[in-house]
Amino acid sequence: MEKTSLTALVRRQLESARYATSGRSAQTIYGGHGHMLRQTLIALKEGYALDEHDRQGEATLHVLHGRVRLLSEGDGWDAMAGDLLVIPDRRHAVEALEDAAFLLTVALPR
Repeated sequence: MEKTSLTALVRRQLESARYATSGRSAQTIYGGHGHMLRQTLIALKEGYALDEHDRQGEATLHVLHGRVRLLSEGDGWDAMAGDLLVIPDRRHAVEALEDAAFLLTVALPR
C-alpha cells in the first residue's frame, strides 16, 4: 500500500512552476511504462498553458487548486478546485486562469 499527500505535492509543484521558465511543473504519481493507468500532478502558473496535443487513451482532469480552462476545437470549459473534466477524444490544450494544479488521469489502451 502506498499513500501520497496530494496537498503536499500540490504545494511543491506550484512552487516549482512559479520559478520555472516554462511556468509549469509535473510529477507522475502513479503508473508509467508497463501500466495501463497513469496519474500525473501538473502545476501551471497563471497565464501559462499546456499547448494543444492529442489525447492518448481515456483521460480526466481533476482540478486540485486554482482555475483552468480546457480548450478543444473552438470549445472551452472552465473548471475550479474540486471540478472533474472528461477530456474529449480530440486535440486539446489546458491554460491556467490562475495558479493551478490538477491531477491528470490517463488510461492507456492495451
